[in-house]
Amino acid sequence: MDKLEKYRQIIQEVLTEYASRKLLNEEKADEFARQTVFDTKNDHYQVMNVGWEEFDRTFSIPIHIDIKNGQVWVQQNMTDYDFIEDLLEKGIPKEDIILAFHPPYKRPYTGFGVGV
Repeated sequence: MDKLEKYRQIIQEVLTEYASRKLLNEEKADEFARQTVFDTKNDHYQVMNVGWEEFDRTFSIPIHIDIKNGQVWVQQNMTDYDFIEDLLEKGIPKEDIILAFHPPYKRPYTGFGVGV
C-alpha cells in the first residue's frame, strides 16, 4: 500500500472511532449525532456535530484534516480527545503531521512537521 492510501485509511479509521464514541449524555443521543465526512478524492476529512441541545441547534466541525503534498494537515481540533496520538500510533510519522491550526512561524517549535 502506498503512503497516501495508508494515510487515508488511518485518518478514516481514527475519525470513525472518535465519532462512534459514546456521547456523555445518552438521553440526547436521539437528537444529537456525530457524523464523519470523507472526501477521498480531494483528501478532506471531517467530524461534524449535528443536532439539538435543549432549544439550541448544534452544528459544528470539531475535527478537520486534509492531506496535502503527502502530509497530514490537522486544520481543526476543537476536542479534548488526542486523536493526533492515535495517528502517530497507527504509523503516521511526526514529520508528516502538520498542526495547521498553529501559524507557520510557530510550527517549527511544535515537534511536528512544518509543511511544504
